[in-house]
Amino acid sequence: MSTPRDHTPGPDWDDRADFANATRGLVDRYASCVIRNSRGRVVWDNDRWGFLEEDCPETVHPSLWRIGQLNARQGLFEVVPGMYQVRGLDGSNMTVVEGDTGVLVIDPLVSKETASAALELYRRNRGDRPVRAVVYTHSHGDHFGGVHGVTSPQAVAAGECAIVAPDGFMHHAVSENIFAGPAMVRRASYMYGAALPAGPEGLVGFGLAQAMSTGALGLIPPTLSVEATGQDLTLDGVRLVFQLTPDTEAPSEMNFFFPDHKVLLVAENVSHTLHNVLTLRGALVRDARAWACSITESIQLFCDDAEVLIGSHNWPTWGRDEVQRLLTEQRDAYAYIHDQTVRLMNRGLTGAEIAEELAEFPGELGRSWSVRGYYGSLSHNVKAVYQRYMGWFDGNPAHLWQHPPVEQAKRYVDFMGGSDTVLAKARASFEEGDLRWVAEVVNHVVFADPSNTGARELLATTYERLGYTQENGTWRNFYLTGARELRAGEEDAHGRKGFSMGSTEVLGGLSTEQLFQSMAVRVDGPRAAVHRLLLRWEFTDTGEVWTLLLGNGVLTPMRGDAPGGGKPQLTIGLERTEFDRILAGQSSFADAVAAGTVELDGEASALASLVDVLEQPGARFPIVLP
Repeated sequence: MSTPRDHTPGPDWDDRADFANATRGLVDRYASCVIRNSRGRVVWDNDRWGFLEEDCPETVHPSLWRIGQLNARQGLFEVVPGMYQVRGLDGSNMTVVEGDTGVLVIDPLVSKETASAALELYRRNRGDRPVRAVVYTHSHGDHFGGVHGVTSPQAVAAGECAIVAPDGFMHHAVSENIFAGPAMVRRASYMYGAALPAGPEGLVGFGLAQAMSTGALGLIPPTLSVEATGQDLTLDGVRLVFQLTPDTEAPSEMNFFFPDHKVLLVAENVSHTLHNVLTLRGALVRDARAWACSITESIQLFCDDAEVLIGSHNWPTWGRDEVQRLLTEQRDAYAYIHDQTVRLMNRGLTGAEIAEELAEFPGELGRSWSVRGYYGSLSHNVKAVYQRYMGWFDGNPAHLWQHPPVEQAKRYVDFMGGSDTVLAKARASFEEGDLRWVAEVVNHVVFADPSNTGARELLATTYERLGYTQENGTWRNFYLTGARELRAGEEDAHGRKGFSMGSTEVLGGLSTEQLFQSMAVRVDGPRAAVHRLLLRWEFTDTGEVWTLLLGNGVLTPMRGDAPGGGKPQLTIGLERTEFDRILAGQSSFADAVAAGTVELDGEASALASLVDVLEQPGARFPIVLP
């Protein structure tokens, strides 16, 4: 194990407890952990992290290298008798708890293929036990997306398998993963380094995990909802006591305690890294104060009895004292970020200024491995707390009505004497090591003239140098992905007509209202404003009737008939499953009408007009180029 290159006070590099815990209880592992889909495409490759067993090179921060070594360990691990975790088969952990007649599966990973492989690894060691319940700890896709790899809608409908989730799960799973999904997915490709090769000059992980799988995502709606803290459920003979933790790491999330196992499962509220108050891929700003308070409640509810702590990421913690220590450190980290940001905000500092002031945790927190900024960082978490309270505007009127980036860049470059002058000064600053300044000024040159290859290469080299020094894995990935795309060329800057909103497995788990709401955020408002359309939808298999009103550039779904006795221009009859196929891009309204699976009564042009104003977002819109 390499040691840090500087002498900044910090964690004890001789402390190997995390390494012991990350391998404790190993039962079995895949000799080669490469998982493919039915077509042979690799959706997960854990073998690619073999380079992490070597000494840390100069191109990676030693602390980030260390947690990469810990997270790369894969296999089936016994937590306590009757409870197992499969780790290293995806970006999250899958927990399997043995019941009277089968098993409970908690958080079935990201993809169907990885979840299936995880269950197979368990079964080859513990027997072919049926899945009696699946528990989603929260509303993020890496904790429910692989559900079709462990159960099926048919098994759930037959009552053979329960699906348990916290209150509000479906609403938040849709709003985050469907409404804003295209923008989040694009930015997530930067955050998780999806295009980076694994290696010392590329992807080494991001603290919470090594990567995310790329297989088939699905969603089966919950059959049981946890409504309150203290709620007690027994699933296949396994008792769980729940704690709802809304507005923490996710808007819908829960912890739960297994009294018979003395194990506390903390979802993603507690992990072995500082988490995000605002994730760089984009999300609603989380409430750091509520997060800290929920961990305090966990300590009060469970710490007298909990002997083991497990989470949806990273490795377990054993021992009551160590469980309490981890909970306390994590609680204090989020409370410190919140309270000190608000203190300095009320002194008049802006988010960027506060981030410079609060560069490190003090005292024992500064010496703790568990709150190192591998995933979240003090810098961007501080800015997130400021944003939650104060919004995007810092109060300076100069920032109230700024030019957009390209126009701003052109004016800056002109005022600074032109591109050649800016680049000459930037190269001098680069040699002096002021990389943050180089990135800022050369970015203006690139946005003013994206064809300037010298500027793009200097900016790419600067991003690389910045990335190599980062302890934070997501910052590293953003810098290195930015460098890669600056050298690669243009991106898809524009949306496309039509729509494809996801797989039928995901769409089938959504209500019809949620599907119409998802269509509404794809309407090109300025183009749609010339229309006033009223369309009646009759779903022949579910008996639902809906009316869609398109007016003023807004698509409004209404259950039942149009208000005021409005007469629709068109009535559309179809099965809900056919609607899902169309929205998934597996068919089109025109093809379905021709096949007789969609019936139209009225002005068919009304449907064509609606489809014409629906936009498919560009999958790879530009980020480092205008």
